[in-house]
Amino acid sequence: MAYVTNEDIETRLGTARYVQLTDDTGSGSANTAVINEAREGAEREVDSYLARRYAVPIDVSANSELAALLTTVVLDLVEYRLHARRPPVPGDVVAKRDAAIKWLGQIAAGAVELPSVASLGANPATGFRAATAGDDRVLSRDELADY
Repeated sequence: MAYVTNEDIETRLGTARYVQLTDDTGSGSANTAVINEAREGAEREVDSYLARRYAVPIDVSANSELAALLTTVVLDLVEYRLHARRPPVPGDVVAKRDAAIKWLGQIAAGAVELPSVASLGANPATGFRAATAGDDRVLSRDELADY
């Protein structure tokens, strides 16, 4: 499942910049292979962070807020990848990418939750988690030291 389309990328960059960053042959048209590579790489990068906590790819069809959020993050990464092909990368593009990576790292670490009305599937590869039931401990280790 794709989080963004090539049309989303063209809208973000504008047609002239879209062509400029991907036209390696000077044909005057965008190279879709380059765009697909940048888009798919960015989506897999996002999934690599999200996979620490969620089953990926995340189905965003039922949640427009989550879809918009992931679209923005993926577009930030795609924009950076395309600009990196033609250095120097503008400072605002680097800042957006750095912010996206920081946010994704916080999700992977569990410090941030993805906003979703419906519960998102947990990643089954993370294994089982232990849980306890019953009352809290009555006696502590220190209280039992004399016995």
